[in-house]
Amino acid sequence: MQRDFADELETFKSNLKKHSLKATPQRLAVHKAMLCLGHASADTVVDEIRKNGEGSVTVASVYNILTQLADLGVYGKRLSSNNKMYFDVNTSRHIHVYDCERHIYKDLVDDELLEIIESRLKKKKFKGLSIESIDIQIVAKPTKRILNIR
Repeated sequence: MQRDFADELETFKSNLKKHSLKATPQRLAVHKAMLCLGHASADTVVDEIRKNGEGSVTVASVYNILTQLADLGVYGKRLSSNNKMYFDVNTSRHIHVYDCERHIYKDLVDDELLEIIESRLKKKKFKGLSIESIDIQIVAKPTKRILNIR
């Protein structure tokens, strides 16, 4: 299924307006890059923006835009084992599979598995805490078969 970038950009612009933010060329370029990449760090987004000839941006400005949008719930964010913040364009309920050698995230959508985990955790008591959300990450390494394909 091909993404309809025009519709997604219009939704993004509406979302910005709802938060009293302008649809600046930099924010639009960042969002276009995120739509293409799915999961990305600021430097990866900068590379994508430059590759597409969307203008010149710095890693710091892209990081600030991504962080601001993640704080508003437009993107998710995750700290990887290489100590980089990765942002996720998919904010729906899903599980992450993290390749800890290549630092790549993939989405695993398995509502049945999430239901099992959530129902099990609802029965647990955490003294002084209540569950706000459940964020599951599976850490994996590439198999030798995948490594040889490069």
